[in-house]
Amino acid sequence: MTATHDNETLFQPLRIGAIELPHRIVMAPLTRARSTDRVPNALMEEYYSQRSSAALIISEATAISEQGYGWHGAPGIYTAEQVEGWKRITDAVHTSGGRMFLQLWHMGRVSHPDYQGGQLPVGPSSIAATGEAHTPTGKKPYVVPQALSPSAIASVIDDYAKATGRAREAGFDGVEIHGANGYLIDQFLRDSSNQRTDEYGGSIENRLRFLREVVTAVTNAWSADRTGIRLSPTMSGNGMADSDPIELYSRAAQMLNRFQLAYLHIAEAIRPGRLYNADAPRVTPYIRAEFEGVLFANGGYEKATAANAIRTREADAVVFGQKFIANPDLPERLRADAPLNEPEVATYYAPGAHGYTDYPSLVRS
Repeated sequence: MTATHDNETLFQPLRIGAIELPHRIVMAPLTRARSTDRVPNALMEEYYSQRSSAALIISEATAISEQGYGWHGAPGIYTAEQVEGWKRITDAVHTSGGRMFLQLWHMGRVSHPDYQGGQLPVGPSSIAATGEAHTPTGKKPYVVPQALSPSAIASVIDDYAKATGRAREAGFDGVEIHGANGYLIDQFLRDSSNQRTDEYGGSIENRLRFLREVVTAVTNAWSADRTGIRLSPTMSGNGMADSDPIELYSRAAQMLNRFQLAYLHIAEAIRPGRLYNADAPRVTPYIRAEFEGVLFANGGYEKATAANAIRTREADAVVFGQKFIANPDLPERLRADAPLNEPEVATYYAPGAHGYTDYPSLVRS
């Protein structure tokens, strides 16, 4: 296909629930660790406003509670000060013509006692993740979490609802529930991390229950047409796996249809050997076959492959991550087939403006 034809595909408008997008190039949620004591700041305001030409900005993962926190430098959405910090950012994005959803984050077992006042992090089962937590004093091995009781699960679900209300207060256009990447919802979904024997474990239906109850709480707190969700069916980090991901995520897609969400965001690479597709069969086509709403695809796309995914109806929009880190004006660059800046990986989680707000745009090149 020609570049012109790709532009015609990528730059079609798209309605997602209550929001009209001007094109199909979405900015991924990207942890950048630049907040000040968990509060969004002026540097983050500059970073997000620079990227307002995205069809939709999905914010970096944002902790819904103290219990859900577990990454040094990440922001939260559970205090008035955090709400005010985010409000300055959404105002700047809207002034620049953009749209922005907040990603709701509970890290579950991949937090650390250093963030929990010395207490254990929580999870569906007392099974430690593999790997290391990013703590204020460096990386430390994950610990065995405390299994959530049914009453504690209800409290976490209430935290999702409260965070949704705060996101609305902060001026976001909607929220994305983080159900991916080995975090709490993902831990409940997959049978490597969920070995419960109650109504939240065992069968696929039971393992979907926590997700279903979170989505119900979030959509009741705002509305389904301003709610998205992210899933990562073959992501293998932190020891995550499932014995039958095709069946699990096909059933998840069927269940999510009842909510009529703004979108479903699938993080799964289009080629093997990447974080979101560790040499595993892709599940996205099976999800697409079952899901009746708007589907976002995310995972190693280039301009041509993104346009092809939309043309073939595997996706309705494509989410770009690392390319948006280094190219604040990514949609304009893709439209013009202009060269892309390369991201500086060493600065992904480093403090300060370098590698964050100092990438050049086309007009400043």
